Amino acid sequence: MLTETLDWPFFDDAQRRFAEKLVRWADATLPKLPHGDVDAACRARVKALGEAGFLDAAVPRAYGGLHDTLDVRTLCLAREILGFRDGLADFSFAMQGLGSGAISLFGSDDLKQRYLPPVRAGKFIAAFALSEAEAGSDVAALAMTAKPDGNGHVRLDGGKTWISNGGIADFYVVFARSGEAPGAKGLSAYVVDAQSAGLTVTGRIEVIAPHPLATLDFAGVRVPVANRLGAPGDGFKVAMATLDIFRSTVGAAALGFARRALHEMLNHASSRKLFGAPLADLQLTQAAIAESATEIDAAALLVYRAAWTKDKGAARVTREAAMAKMYATEAAQRVIDRAVQLHGGLGVTKGVKVEELYREIRALRIYEGATEVQKIVIAREALKRRPPKSALAAE
Repeated sequence: MLTETLDWPFFDDAQRRFAEKLVRWADATLPKLPHGDVDAACRARVKALGEAGFLDAAVPRAYGGLHDTLDVRTLCLAREILGFRDGLADFSFAMQGLGSGAISLFGSDDLKQRYLPPVRAGKFIAAFALSEAEAGSDVAALAMTAKPDGNGHVRLDGGKTWISNGGIADFYVVFARSGEAPGAKGLSAYVVDAQSAGLTVTGRIEVIAPHPLATLDFAGVRVPVANRLGAPGDGFKVAMATLDIFRSTVGAAALGFARRALHEMLNHASSRKLFGAPLADLQLTQAAIAESATEIDAAALLVYRAAWTKDKGAARVTREAAMAKMYATEAAQRVIDRAVQLHGGLGVTKGVKVEELYREIRALRIYEGATEVQKIVIAREALKRRPPKSALAAE
């Protein structure tokens, strides 16, 4: 099914070669990597992806990457391919990109030289520390503070939670209130080494699909002003520009999960006998397959339209990325639910792939902006673009 997507005009030959190479590598390598302990499993996947050269897609060419700037179509292809095979591999790849993406976009040359080559090689694990207990979707409500602390440093105080790679990351991109203005205009972003004095992991968060998530406490963490990304007060801009790139890739991961669910559905429906005939012969089964295949293609079109638009030079793809993320994650939930239903008792049995997918997909409808937030974003963009009354009258 991915082959059909690669035939679409969104892609160039280099992107197709990357995808085909990753498919071969993933099929040969991912089954051999460890499972069980989630921290060790993530580290093993980051290391393997780095050594194989696939994390080159997560950084710009000047620092060892594949493209002059982050290529969203390549990032999406990687997440779709990995998501189809191994949810934790997708997570590990995604966080290397998201965790270092703000550095790629806004970091000084010194910061890029220090952090991006080790990220690309799989030697540094990256993390993006935005969410707080009372501020996630509402970035303007962040409470962590960044105050001048003398000798070219700032002092970070506050907490972060729901931080992916929390506890195993080598560095965090941290957003804090620096006070240049009220609300969203008074935030700044800093690169903070995980071993910084005053930074502690105060708790790990257990979720339905195991991933390394943690709560962090910053108690007087001193960070050089030179570790700031962009200008003072640019934190909201840094966060939104980074998410503008990586939000589409969340849709791509959901697309990979949905494709795998349909794959499992087709295999089960063809082999499972019911009333003396294959389950696939029943019209209700065929309806579930038809609906799933159509929703997958619709999701793919939205995901790769958003990625293509960004890669072709659009300054922002807020609307396109929000549509892609919202539709692809919601459609994947529906496709996976159908797959579970068609599997019957097997579908809710631990160790069966569709049961794993059912747990994996749920978080994608929440992180990097919940579906409800995407609807607000899309509506606001639509209202901005409504034609003036004079134009309607002329029609």
